[in-house]
Amino acid sequence: MSIDDDKIITFESYYDPMLAHIIRSRLEANGIPCFIADENIVMGNPIYNQAMGGVKLKVFEKDVERCREILATEGDLHENDHFEIDDENNTYVVCPFCASTNVSNITEGKDDGLLNTIMNLANPFHSQKNWHCHNCQQDFE
Repeated sequence: MSIDDDKIITFESYYDPMLAHIIRSRLEANGIPCFIADENIVMGNPIYNQAMGGVKLKVFEKDVERCREILATEGDLHENDHFEIDDENNTYVVCPFCASTNVSNITEGKDDGLLNTIMNLANPFHSQKNWHCHNCQQDFE
């Protein structure tokens, strides 16, 4: 075993810490030693998530091909790792409960109905919870 076999590299980066842990668990269940880096910084202040490049999944360089095989077979869920942009303040939306970016706008494509339209006209500051977190299932503004 050479020194290069012990080299630790960043396998992937995730903007959703929960997704990073799911992938880590899948790899560990298949005998791949790995760990998560930068999670505490991102969870402490979710605004740093994008600046830090997300939560990093670290593996030994010798295990990279095996990791790819495992995730190709089981699916890597990376399509769930995305950003929603809040048009009001031009920043990405982060769940205030679990710091996940796996959120969606729950009013998109939905007919608000006549009562809601009247309520919004009568009180323009009236707002509904319009984001839904798919990790912790909470709704928030």
